[in-house]
Amino acid sequence: MKQERITKVCLLAGEIMLKNGAETYRIEDTMTRIAQAYGVEDAQIHATPTAIMFAEDMTSPTNFVRINVRATDLDKVSKVNSISRHISAGKLTVKEAREKLLEVEANSETYPKWLQIAAASFASGCFTIMFQGSWLEFLPAIIVGMIGYYSMLSFHEVLKIRFFAEFLASVFLALSAFLVIMIHSGLDIDKIIIGSVMPLVPGLLITNAVRDLMAGHLVSGITKGVEAILTALAIGAGVAVVLLVFY
Repeated sequence: MKQERITKVCLLAGEIMLKNGAETYRIEDTMTRIAQAYGVEDAQIHATPTAIMFAEDMTSPTNFVRINVRATDLDKVSKVNSISRHISAGKLTVKEAREKLLEVEANSETYPKWLQIAAASFASGCFTIMFQGSWLEFLPAIIVGMIGYYSMLSFHEVLKIRFFAEFLASVFLALSAFLVIMIHSGLDIDKIIIGSVMPLVPGLLITNAVRDLMAGHLVSGITKGVEAILTALAIGAGVAVVLLVFY
């Protein structure tokens, strides 16, 4: 029974981290440290972007967890890392560790949608200036960025296929930029679109892909890299369709 509880704690920790944007090498390292802290010295752990496998040793049955939905919540990743450090220091029993991990998993206190949209819209304006746009394009970029990011969040809630949601969001973003240009003549649509599309760019995926590849996790690194490329292609295709049709 104790070995079973240790397995559940390790898998729960890995599941929370994988669901919330952690690198696979970090997941395996955290799970290994937890297992060793509880006396499982030869734990066999393998994580991919969609699944985690855990065995107490090379001859034990393998336990498997499937991950269908992934998001970005680095606060949860940080909390799991903190719990693993307390486990390694001998400050938490198996039962206490599981209870704390369940609390982290149940906690849904993320930033409210309105704040995410406000941050994305302001970032869009700043990116427009950074890419050598004029201050006349700052406010239009904020408006277009707000519409684009709101569209992405809304489509993600409705559509099960992520790439379609990002494609449609980029279509709405480009249409908004085109309408803004029609109302305010003399603005540079390229700068507005480039700045507004930046909050949609899969920066975390690209970073994690590179870090996994550098850590020797080739399967995970390539998988995340391909996912980032497909996301970028979906965003670019949505913008390109609007520009080809209307501009």
